Amino acid sequence: MSLARFFLEKQVLSNESDETFVLRLADDDAKHISVLRLKEEEHIAVIDAHGDYFECAIVGFEGKLPIVRIASHSDSAAARPYVVLAQGLAKADRFELVIRHATELGVSAFIPYASKRCVVKIAASKEQSKRERWQAILKSAAMQSGQQSIPQILPVMGTVQLAEWAVRARSMLICWEEADFTQTLHNALLDMDSSSFTKESPLVIVVGPEGGLEPTEIDILRSSNEASHVISLGSSILRTETAGIVAPALALYELGQLGGTR
Repeated sequence: MSLARFFLEKQVLSNESDETFVLRLADDDAKHISVLRLKEEEHIAVIDAHGDYFECAIVGFEGKLPIVRIASHSDSAAARPYVVLAQGLAKADRFELVIRHATELGVSAFIPYASKRCVVKIAASKEQSKRERWQAILKSAAMQSGQQSIPQILPVMGTVQLAEWAVRARSMLICWEEADFTQTLHNALLDMDSSSFTKESPLVIVVGPEGGLEPTEIDILRSSNEASHVISLGSSILRTETAGIVAPALALYELGQLGGTR
């Protein structure tokens, strides 16, 4: 049975000098401990502010916060390829579905992409509250799926903004239903080393909204990065929320994170 997992925002456990100490959880995580009805001597998994993994045994409580001792410790795991999903904004809860499941796969960051054909429009006055909600979803999904870190949700971007941001990308895959079927994700990543995709030079995957991307948007994105590829996900026309999960799943598989051969 997997352990309940918690992320610490500021506390570095290797700096704790006492054998037992209070785990300084965020308020929502402290409530989660209570909901789980965790008791003394039960173990939890903790990722501290340095990204190090600890298995901790609960020895008591100080209010709602657990007092723990370290049962085991592992240094930060080997870095995964840093994958950013620029997902077209979608109706209802479809965008939230994508970011939740893509987090479970191992996507490192998300860009809410406001392309021309997006039906959903987010007012500037509501963006902060939206991002806070999305960040809470990412945290929940990361805890549930045992991720090394909580993905980041970046500001909403239009096509020009996304193109300017993607200049830093090691490579960019633009998923387009009008792309030639021979332009596959596999071929685009064939000569890529997974270790080359870092936070400073990520792999960016672009998925359009329900109405798809316009040719002019494809041109703008392609011209922003020499290592960009317009790719097909096959002969079926996928819903945006399906493509937003399938594309990073295939990319991470190719890069060896989901059972691939690299």
